[in-house]
Amino acid sequence: MSTVFDAPPPSLPADRVAGFAAATFGVTGEITPLASERDQNLRVGGHVVKVAHAAEDAAVLDLQSAALRHLARTAPHLPLPRLVEPGVVQYDGHLVRAVTWLDGAPYAEVTHTPELRRSLGTFMGRLSAGLAGFGHPAAHRPGFLWNLDDAAAVEPWVADIADEADRAMVAGVFARHRRVVAPRLPALRAAVVHGDANDWNVLVDRDGQRVSGLIDFGDVAWGRQVNELAVTLAYALLDVPDVVAAASDVIAAYCAEFPLTGDELHVLWELVATRLAVSVAVSSHRSREFPDNGYLLVSQAPALRLLRRITAMKPEFLRACARAAAGLPPVPLQPAITAWLDDRDACRPTGPLPFDLRTAARVVVSLAGDAPLTAITDPVASWEWIRAEMTAADAVVALGRYDEDRACYAGEQFTTDAPEPRSVHTGIDLFVEVDTPVRAMLPGTVETVVDNAAAYDYGPTVILRHETATGTPFWVLYGHLSRATLTTVQPGQQVSPGDVVGFVGDHTVNGGWAPHTHLQVMTTLLLERWGEADAAPDGNFEGAGEPSRMQVWRSIVPNADLLLRLAPETWEDRAADTPDVLAARRRADLGPSLSVSYRRPLSIVRGEGVWLHDHTGRSFLDCVNNVAHVGHAHPHVVESIARQAAVLNTNTRYLHRTILDYAERLAALFPDPLSVVFLTNSGSEANELALRIARTATGRTDVVALDWGYHGNTAALVDVSAYKFNRKGGAGRPPHTHLADLPDPYRGAHGADGAAYAASVAAACERAAADGHTGAAAFIAESISGCGGQVAFPDGYLTAAFRAANAAGAITIADEVQVGFGRVGTHLWAFQPQLEG
Repeated sequence: MSTVFDAPPPSLPADRVAGFAAATFGVTGEITPLASERDQNLRVGGHVVKVAHAAEDAAVLDLQSAALRHLARTAPHLPLPRLVEPGVVQYDGHLVRAVTWLDGAPYAEVTHTPELRRSLGTFMGRLSAGLAGFGHPAAHRPGFLWNLDDAAAVEPWVADIADEADRAMVAGVFARHRRVVAPRLPALRAAVVHGDANDWNVLVDRDGQRVSGLIDFGDVAWGRQVNELAVTLAYALLDVPDVVAAASDVIAAYCAEFPLTGDELHVLWELVATRLAVSVAVSSHRSREFPDNGYLLVSQAPALRLLRRITAMKPEFLRACARAAAGLPPVPLQPAITAWLDDRDACRPTGPLPFDLRTAARVVVSLAGDAPLTAITDPVASWEWIRAEMTAADAVVALGRYDEDRACYAGEQFTTDAPEPRSVHTGIDLFVEVDTPVRAMLPGTVETVVDNAAAYDYGPTVILRHETATGTPFWVLYGHLSRATLTTVQPGQQVSPGDVVGFVGDHTVNGGWAPHTHLQVMTTLLLERWGEADAAPDGNFEGAGEPSRMQVWRSIVPNADLLLRLAPETWEDRAADTPDVLAARRRADLGPSLSVSYRRPLSIVRGEGVWLHDHTGRSFLDCVNNVAHVGHAHPHVVESIARQAAVLNTNTRYLHRTILDYAERLAALFPDPLSVVFLTNSGSEANELALRIARTATGRTDVVALDWGYHGNTAALVDVSAYKFNRKGGAGRPPHTHLADLPDPYRGAHGADGAAYAASVAAACERAAADGHTGAAAFIAESISGCGGQVAFPDGYLTAAFRAANAAGAITIADEVQVGFGRVGTHLWAFQPQLEG
């Protein structure tokens, strides 16, 4: 095959080309040469003049021109290059054409937000719709490297891939293409496709949120329409944090404009991987032909990284995610399976335990993020807690919810390609005594009996295969059983409803859990694999899913209550705990002055040491909380609070030793003559009291404060908090407040010059004594500015600033609500007066 490197691109004098373009196309303006691998491109004003490579096929250029003319009619609002007539013309032995210039930054150079990915999907969907119905004789390009329909032609070049593991991976992708894609090609829709929406050909607007154009129609060819989306994804997914989520953004928007069929979605991910495999094979082959061109192998690195991530995921799961994004059932047969399971006449399951679950006394327990810590981390303590819940409810069984976001899934097997673990439970737990028999619920066949012995896994596990009345298979998994289960039934054995298939195991054999069986229904075993062959059932299956992918997991693993058929009242509705619902309730119930952090607020349910845990069980390092001084849920603090609450909880109107002991311990930390403490309930109350003391002691009302300071939410404190009164919703600086410069060594006007910032305090004190004012009662400042950006002040600043304030007769208030009492610094519990410096 010929390559683009066989001869260099044209290099005609730019001024001559521009002169020809002015005479032929009416194109004028400043001339700027543009980089190109094959053609000579010049920007001339608001146009691009393209001088074709000498080896370029005139028919292919005519194809490109015809495609642009067609799109100008069918998609006039789509920002694409517009051909300048008379189209393709001859000049100095080369074919020349001119198109309009498109503004925008390459997709490769901007941050890829969900909004931008959706814009990309919308754009490409509209392009596919616009190209539908277009035809041209030259669109049929036999042997064209970049047509995914002909990917097999590139497969021999896999041998040129240097790394053995990468070579095997790419070979596996081509093997799957032969097995899965090639037999389905005749049934897929075909049309002319652009075929090269790579991250340098897609343009993005100035705000980085919308695709503003697509250039380079050099790869336009007749092929399967789904190829367009596959190529787009191959580049849009390079180095994204979450491959599935990013792909879903693009797929959903694309299919909203140009719906794909189930057959097309069936092979979409195989085609994405094939495009990447073709790119790697071609670049490896060319690097052997042109060993001095190091860029060839460097440019394949992101493609290989993405291929490794894609081939590490199960093809069926990727397909289910694509179908979900396109608005189809993730698993095609799932609706029929769940409809049959829900049919009370057609499907009549028996119970899985020796007693009737529907009439037995039962209690639902939660292992969500707000469950007791020991119930999550210690199987013995967990069982004690669950048994206590059962005893309190006089229940013989405890139930664990389907679709519950849990904090207990700590093993490596719960990590995925997504930036979140698989934390949502996809089965129903039946907590009962050890050795309780577990029974088949429907006629079926034993698929597997396996001991999944890893920590946090299922332990001994039985999977039964069943069929609907029409022969559609589905499976039921019983996990966390005893070792005796391994000899109770065997693979291939026929079972009837009520047959014992295993026994509940204890924590020493069941993966490390409280005694229970995990019951779940599967509509597929996800056995398809990349490479030459699919997998055989291995007796294991995911029992939890990623929160963001639960739409897909609910189709793969529908609710096992379809078999249990317990009264709806059995299951407490936890929808009220989702962040969206809580945020809506908060907006309705609490005042808007209580701000919430993050665009997507966190629902924090538990703290532990330096960690906060949200409702999904995800852990966040707590770097901003100003409530817990010695970590969250410190055992000593928890025990002390509980002990005192059990004895006495009242106000200070009575004599009590504890408050006096505490006051004396605090006063012992202060230098003389400080010996009296005021105990308050909040930082606002403390600062308010400090202001009252200063104003009472001095007989003045004015206050000097730092710009960007925040000292509390009372009326008096808002008046001295520039962070409040000078921002949106604020009333501006009150006359009795005088601002000094924020001593920010990085952004401040005086750099790290503490003396210069202290001088601004002195100047503010002078303003407080001028124009009828009586002088400053107080100078209030944080020791480290919190709302100002966690700014540590220049050395010596506070000493100099406090001296300046004292010289003006003001009392200094050190607001250490956020930074004091052991939160920062090397002197954890020390007190050092600033004027001792």
